[in-house]
This record gives sequence, structure tokens and C-alpha cells, in this order.
Amino acid sequence: MSTDTTAPRVLVVGETLVDIVHTPDGSVAEHVGGSPANVAMGIARLGHDTVLATTLGDDDHGTRCRAQITDHGVAIENLDAGGHGTSTAVATLDDSGAAEYDFDLHWELRPVEDLDRFGHVHTGSIAATLLPGAEVITQTLTDAREHATVSYDPNVRPTIMGSVDEVRVRIEELITVSDVVKASEDDVEWLYAGRSLPEVMAAWGRLGPGLVVITRGGDGVTYRVSSTGDVAEAPARVDRVADTVGAGDSFMAGLVSGLLDAGLLGDGDARARLRAADLDAVAPAVDRALGTSAVTVGRSGAYAPTREEI
Repeated sequence: MSTDTTAPRVLVVGETLVDIVHTPDGSVAEHVGGSPANVAMGIARLGHDTVLATTLGDDDHGTRCRAQITDHGVAIENLDAGGHGTSTAVATLDDSGAAEYDFDLHWELRPVEDLDRFGHVHTGSIAATLLPGAEVITQTLTDAREHATVSYDPNVRPTIMGSVDEVRVRIEELITVSDVVKASEDDVEWLYAGRSLPEVMAAWGRLGPGLVVITRGGDGVTYRVSSTGDVAEAPARVDRVADTVGAGDSFMAGLVSGLLDAGLLGDGDARARLRAADLDAVAPAVDRALGTSAVTVGRSGAYAPTREEI
């Protein structure tokens, strides 16, 4: 954990759940997960003061989640307003390590208090689209923008998020209040079937973010800065793949960490710097993100690496 008391404090708002992973050989393992929780643990492991606002039940799964998240250096604020059990996701892996999910989710939450504690706010995935909690997410991001930067990862789950037309409207609404958007190539294909990555990235950039990044699995990443409209690519750095669970979340954590260190996230002035940044300015953060995700896919589950490991 960073000891720099002047560094921006990071708030992550979103779901925590237990991934129950079924592998092709028939074995079953449980891992603490949920995209926002993974991102929070990843950011904290990279040395940033991080708080996760989430919902956890008073059950064995909740106890396990609390222990692992706090062990990673993350402070938890439980916003549970419904008294539900801890959410779960059954992940079935194929022979390539790719996962398909079946969710049991509950997402009711109270508003986050004292948002002025934070210089950066991240959200994404199910929490940002699943009612009624998604309404609290919207208000949180809107209120936080007065003093903090915002990052967002749509991380779409087509089987539970609703119709593509409804989800697209919701995602674009959140993009308008975000400074950084990271999505996968699969996300874009589902949301905008038939449209090219550069076309979608330009459209998202016009909505407000200073940086849009699209991950393309083993083919690396494509990213675009809004200041110039310039686009660049970077290759993946993966040596071996155990599974892909948490890879996108690890990338997101590395990206936020790198941009914070570069002074391109963390307050209103950082937002202005990001809006003016060129490709060279954001490239080191993209490289850190590629490094963190490379370490993660080499391990089973959503492993969060430290700076020393990348």
C-alpha cells in the first residue's frame, strides 16, 4: 500500500461475488470475484489507497470475500440495502480456458457517503446496469465528477444485462460521465455488431472520455486519445495461459494505476491533462495494463499482481 498521503484515493463501486469455477476435468473451485472487486484488489496491490463500495451478505461467502479483499489492502464499505446473501457466478471453462457464466445476483445498495474523500472513481460490469443499484452508480459518478476523475469498463454480460438496445443506451450514458473507458473487442461486437473498432472508439470519444482502450485478447490492444483522434496498437505480453478469469479486470487495474502515476487521473486538473494528452503520454499506462493482465492469465483465477511481478 502506498504511504503517499497526497496521492489520490481510489473508490471502486460495484459487485463482489464468488466465482464457482467448473473446469473441463470436472473439478470445482471457488474464487472471490466480481469485476469491480477484482479491479479494486488489482489497484490496491499496485500500491494505491483503495476503497471498495459493494454489497456482501452475512454468510460464509461474504466472510470469505471480506477476508480476501482486505488481505489485498482494500477497505470495504458494505452498501447492502437488501439483506441478501452474497452473489455468486458459476463459471464453466472450456478447453481453451475461456469462461461462460451463470449468475445469482442481488444488487441493492445505499449511496456512497463523503465522495470528496476520493480523487478517482471506477465502476463497471453488472453493477452499472443492474437495477435498482445501477441508479446509485449513476448518481455516484455524476456527483464525483465535481472533484474526481472516472473510469468505466462495460464488461458486458449479455445473458443477464437485458436487450442490446437497452444496454447500449445505458452504457453510452455512463461513457458520457467517464474520463477513461476500457472495453473488450467482444463487448464492442455485441453492442455494435458490424461496426469497426475505430468507428466505435471515435463515437465513444465524442461522448467525453479522454482515452478509450479496446482489449483484443491475444492480439493486444487498440487505444485512442480524444485530444488528436490518434489511434495506436500494442501487442499482448502473454507467455502462458492458465485461464482468462479476471484478465480484463487486471488490465483495468493496471491502466488506472499507470494513469494515476502519470498524473492523468486523480482530480479535475488531471482530467484536463488527460483530455490534452497524446498517445505517448498514455502509452506507459497501457504498457502497465498489458503487464498486469499477462501475469493474471498465467495463474488460475483472478490473480492480482504487485508492481514487482510486472
